[in-house]
Amino acid sequence: MMKAMEIVLATRNKNKIEEISRMLNGMDIKLLTLDDFPNCPEVVEDSDTFEGNALKKAVAITRCTNKAAVSDDSGLEVYELHGAPGVMSARYAGIEADDNANNNKLLAEMKDLTLEKRRGRFVCVIALAYPHGEINIFEGIVEGRINEFPVGTKGFGYDPLFCPQGSNKSFGQMSPGEKDEISHRSIALRKFANHIKSHTL
Repeated sequence: MMKAMEIVLATRNKNKIEEISRMLNGMDIKLLTLDDFPNCPEVVEDSDTFEGNALKKAVAITRCTNKAAVSDDSGLEVYELHGAPGVMSARYAGIEADDNANNNKLLAEMKDLTLEKRRGRFVCVIALAYPHGEINIFEGIVEGRINEFPVGTKGFGYDPLFCPQGSNKSFGQMSPGEKDEISHRSIALRKFANHIKSHTL
């Protein structure tokens, strides 16, 4: 019997770990986290692109653990704000900011925008790095609009503010299963999963 492929999730974000683990459930993968490798460094996300940050984290962790490592960087881009919050999504209101503070800052920045101008997209870029040097990038994008106030209490981050195109529900109103069907992370993870399947057949 073949041993399950071990992959380290290069994040300490418990929401991301839960979401990724849920969506990869059933695959022949053993997911490890940074808690399994306490000596690995904190990787500073200082790139101005989602891809740059995801790649930097995945490469650093695969070098530390000598195992395949997967990292994602994701965020919300509002067109009328020239792509902000973008790569600063998790710390839009400051380094120690929580989801509520980030949401409030975004709403304040958008308070004068009409409904037609409240367009944006969620972006997720997943980087997979192997110890032998191979690197793969998978991207997921969901277009939508930003609500004028939070709606729903599910999910995390900007989920209560974001209403995906074609839906009358925010991500914050959706069950985990509903969100997994259409989210930016699920799109990127499906591409990632297909890659893993092709490597483990």
